[in-house]
Amino acid sequence: MRSGFVSLVGRPNVGKSTLVNALCGAKVSIVSDKPQTTRTRIRGVVTKDDYQIIFVDTPGLHKAVSALGERVNATALESTKDVDIVCLVIDATQPFGSGDQWVASHIDMSKAVVVLNKIDRASPQQILKQLTKLSELGASEYFPVSAQTGAGVIELAQHLGKMLPEGEQLYPTEMTTETSPGEWVAELVREQLLAITFDELPYSIATRVTEWEDNRVRCEIVVERDSQKGMVIGKGGLLLKEVGTAVRKQLPKGTHLELAVVVDKNWQQRPERVERLGY
Repeated sequence: MRSGFVSLVGRPNVGKSTLVNALCGAKVSIVSDKPQTTRTRIRGVVTKDDYQIIFVDTPGLHKAVSALGERVNATALESTKDVDIVCLVIDATQPFGSGDQWVASHIDMSKAVVVLNKIDRASPQQILKQLTKLSELGASEYFPVSAQTGAGVIELAQHLGKMLPEGEQLYPTEMTTETSPGEWVAELVREQLLAITFDELPYSIATRVTEWEDNRVRCEIVVERDSQKGMVIGKGGLLLKEVGTAVRKQLPKGTHLELAVVVDKNWQQRPERVERLGY
């Protein structure tokens, strides 16, 4: 038996969360087309007959302009230090740039695996050009995959399983995620808000479950300004109702979800508030 931790790192929007979900065969990370969706380390678990991989989905590394940005960057970089394997995820549809190079500079590339994601959206010429450029990184292995279609995902998982050190199974076989139920509900709420809110509002939103009793769950939606509160609630409460309806479909039948919007002024810029909100 082999077991260990595999961290996926890269710039925002390269598809790390979608890839983790594909590798785990279950939704363990929320997904959005907006950059910097992931804010904390999310762990997904894959167990096979001869290996168990704990995948760590990390926030996208970016140029931080707030206390929240600095915190999520630190979280991502920390995840490269306490794992067995690091996978550098690259977007096949975008040229390898300075941002990718900066991420690579924080990794021991001789032991890392480069994953070229979104090959379903790239031409064969783009893929070849990317792989040729990426070969200069000196990684241990390169895998072109599509998290969306599943192409190359099984082969990647099998290779990572063989790379892990020998060791006992760390989590129960049926376990697919380390995220607590409360954290997961809060993330599902934020995922829906990311999908239906615009401009800078999604980045001013935090979510947290403050009460959970029997089948009753209360989730707070935290915004930075009074004007944002009305935007999240929507005219006649319609936007908030839409969010609640979408989330309830993903929860056990009979779950009563209560959503409340609260204002915590400029929380993104205040390190102590960022930490208190769990980032």
